[in-house]
Amino acid sequence: MDSGNVAWILASAALVCMMIPALALFYGGMVGSRRILNMMMMCFGGASLVAVLWALFGYSLAFGNSVGGLGLIGDVTEFPGLGQLMAEDAEASIPVALFAAFQLFFACVTTALVAGAAAGRMKFGAWMLFAGIWATIVYFPVAHWVFAFSSEDGSVTGGWIASGIEAIDFAGGTAVHMNAGAAALALALVLGKSSGWPKVEHAKPHSRPLVLVGAGLLWVGWFGFNAGSALSAGHSASVVFLNTAVAASAGLLAWALVERLRRGAATSMGAASGLISALVAITPACGAVSPLGAVAIGAIAGAVCSLAIELKYRLGYDDSLDVVGVHLVGGILGTLLIGLFATDAAPNGVSGLFYGGGVELLGVQSLATVTVLAYSFGITWVLAKILDKTIGLRINPEDEMRGIDLAAHSELAYLTDEDPVELGSPQRA
Repeated sequence: MDSGNVAWILASAALVCMMIPALALFYGGMVGSRRILNMMMMCFGGASLVAVLWALFGYSLAFGNSVGGLGLIGDVTEFPGLGQLMAEDAEASIPVALFAAFQLFFACVTTALVAGAAAGRMKFGAWMLFAGIWATIVYFPVAHWVFAFSSEDGSVTGGWIASGIEAIDFAGGTAVHMNAGAAALALALVLGKSSGWPKVEHAKPHSRPLVLVGAGLLWVGWFGFNAGSALSAGHSASVVFLNTAVAASAGLLAWALVERLRRGAATSMGAASGLISALVAITPACGAVSPLGAVAIGAIAGAVCSLAIELKYRLGYDDSLDVVGVHLVGGILGTLLIGLFATDAAPNGVSGLFYGGGVELLGVQSLATVTVLAYSFGITWVLAKILDKTIGLRINPEDEMRGIDLAAHSELAYLTDEDPVELGSPQRA
């Protein structure tokens, strides 16, 4: 094992872990002041539950040898409890336990992303149950499809997207962003609209500085997310690092420009959203394109996603924090644009239409896109419907109007003299 590679993946795993509190800040600033604690707890709670499930059986489902060689799901009996990963493997390029930890945080972040569509109106207990089941029946199988590769000697069979049709998804445009975006859309449709939607006065962003801080920390974490997916500290990671940086910058500028032209001002919320939309789009493509291609993908994502967030008003679904407009649309764009902008000079070594590669790659990318979208949306909708009919998903209207924090967590982020004393606080005693 190369100590430099090990050190880089250790650092990358820590950066991806940082994306969980970064997302909590990003989402938390976008909701009302009496919704922030619940929003942050949905991120932390869902991520923590998924981490435990990952150790129990999630890693096996995602990276175990494909059952029946079909490429659909890993063998759940292969790594239960992850005890097998404690033994050192002299043939591995990095410790398998480190790879498992790195991928663990991908599962955690993906689940937390879905929470943005349910902000302020979903029972916390229902969210936790949803998050655990969703990760098990949606994320873990899709991660197997996309991230599990067959071994060179044929002893291990990977997922059908990674090793069957060989679609390109360097760090998770399908498994993470499209998956979370499609799930968010399904959950939002089952939950229904917030009280008073679309003019929800009590749910307006209460702290734009928090949004910018969260977005900035997500940008930093994304370097571990993307460049860490090279699984070595070498040339590929360096190219991916560069592509991630320039794409994000182009996305911020493109969103700001569209806002300026359409509304007369470039807003801080728009800048943060443009940054994230471009990071989403470059995630699958970061190892397949040149820096100029990365700029193009980032700019396209920033411009298109700035328009896509308005779809919820036209189509009538309450995607509270624009998970659909940013992650679903951005993930689709990044995955499909590989078919146009990919160059064989990049680490993935495949050319798209603009570089003489024909339309075959675009077709493969389209197949992966449609399949993940259909599976994630369909299974999530059924799961949400079942939970809604059994335990119920929505909090009561009174708690929704006054803010979910006190009802769900017996706390408020910002107390005033007129607020009721928090349950369990020293003042109450």
